[in-house]
Amino acid sequence: MKEQKQLKYDKAYLRMAKEWGKLSYCKRKQVGAIIVKDRMIISDGYNGTPTGFENYCEDDEGYTKWYVLHAEANAILKVASSTQSCKGATLYITLSPCKECSKLIHQAGIVRVVYGEAYKDDSGLRFLRKAGVDLTLIENLETE
Repeated sequence: MKEQKQLKYDKAYLRMAKEWGKLSYCKRKQVGAIIVKDRMIISDGYNGTPTGFENYCEDDEGYTKWYVLHAEANAILKVASSTQSCKGATLYITLSPCKECSKLIHQAGIVRVVYGEAYKDDSGLRFLRKAGVDLTLIENLETE
């Protein structure tokens, strides 16, 4: 019973992350993230350029610029500049984290990651698994 209720919340937060991702100016992939702690959203983020930079994520050849921040990094950085803490929180993200972001997730104290699609490089997920972070994949949100 409790598992079913958790799944219901997981799907709702993941749908919110997906909506948040739509705010991204990136053309190749729009990724959204929500950080939840004690059933309360404490942060959100989407992939994009740093504050004060032009809102174009890709260069003339269509490649993502190196300085584009990933959705989960933006969400974690938002928490860092607030009075909140990610310790014990759950990260909801539309695309599984890359290896660089997985280090931030672990170091921030996030204990659970719920994602909607697997990134082509699974080294981030492998790192998080090794670090003891609980990982949950929920695919096909649109079908509900």
